[in-house]
Amino acid sequence: MTHRLVRAQTVPRPRDEVFEFFSDAKNLEQITPEFLRFHILLPEQHAPVYDGMLIDYRLRLGGIPLRWQSRIESFDPPRGFVDVQTRGPYRSWRHVHLFEETPAGTRLLDQVDYELPLAFFGSLAHALFVRRTLERIFDYREAAVRRLFGPGPDQAADQESTVSSGKPTARL
Repeated sequence: MTHRLVRAQTVPRPRDEVFEFFSDAKNLEQITPEFLRFHILLPEQHAPVYDGMLIDYRLRLGGIPLRWQSRIESFDPPRGFVDVQTRGPYRSWRHVHLFEETPAGTRLLDQVDYELPLAFFGSLAHALFVRRTLERIFDYREAAVRRLFGPGPDQAADQESTVSSGKPTARL
C-alpha cells in the first residue's frame, strides 16, 4: 500500500534563496533531527544537487544503523526537485519538493509517497511506528526551516499535514 505524507509551510524569504538552501544536499543535515544521527556521505563541503545525482546517507533508527541512497529524479530550479530512494528501508520512496513564490515569500510543499516492505508486517509497522516517526521528523524539519528563514505571515493557518494512502499528485 502506498502512503502519503504532505507538508506545506510559507517562509518570508525569496524563492531563489530558499531553493538555493534546499538544493545543497549537505544542508539536509541541518533540518534533520538529532535522534536519527543522520550524516550525508559526501566529501565536499557543499554538494549542489543536479539531475541524476546519487546521494548516500547513514542514519540510525531505533538504534539500528541504516544506509540510504537517493537519486535526484528531476531537478527544475527554482521550482523544485524530486528524489527517489534507490537503496534503503522502504520498498519505495518518492519525495517531491516544490517551491512557490507567494506575496508572503515562498511556500514550500513536500509530498512523500512511500511503501513499506513485508506486506502485512509493513502495514503493522506503519500503524505502530513509521507514520508517527515520519510526522516527528517533518515536525522537526518544519521548526528548523522556521528558525532558518523566519515564520510565515500566519504560521498556524499555513500549516498543512496529511498522511494518507493514494497516488502522487504533486508533479514537477
